[in-house]
Amino acid sequence: MKRFLVVLPFAFALGTAQAADIVDTAKSAGSFNTLVAAVQAAGLVDTLKGPGPFTVFAPTDAAFAKIPKAKLDALLKDKEALTKVLTYHVVPGTVKAADVKPGMVKTVEGNSFKVSMKGKQVMVDKATVTKTDIMADNGVIHVIDTVIMPK
Repeated sequence: MKRFLVVLPFAFALGTAQAADIVDTAKSAGSFNTLVAAVQAAGLVDTLKGPGPFTVFAPTDAAFAKIPKAKLDALLKDKEALTKVLTYHVVPGTVKAADVKPGMVKTVEGNSFKVSMKGKQVMVDKATVTKTDIMADNGVIHVIDTVIMPK
């Protein structure tokens, strides 16, 4: 019996094939090392490897680099605060780019963030969505250029 592997265009950009969970998809991308380390420090790996589905607005390493080092180091050591920040980037369900509409969106953290348009760019709070619809087997990742903070 022959098996065929279907690879999505975004999978090539990430350097990985489909059929990986949110965490493994982020690891394979190579541009989410800080996010993956933060997810590990917060103890959220098992959750994000779970069945979901999840929509993750994932800040890149460059987004985390915008946070002053001392503040980022303190955040990475404060599991409760880190969990709050990370779960603020996660929306329950699979929300693809075509389904995103301006307005308030409730996060797993419990608060809502604002989705808006700035010209042709989709904004999540003050972050710009730079890449969309990176599919994982338990959800979708949208890349953002800034770490968003809950109120």
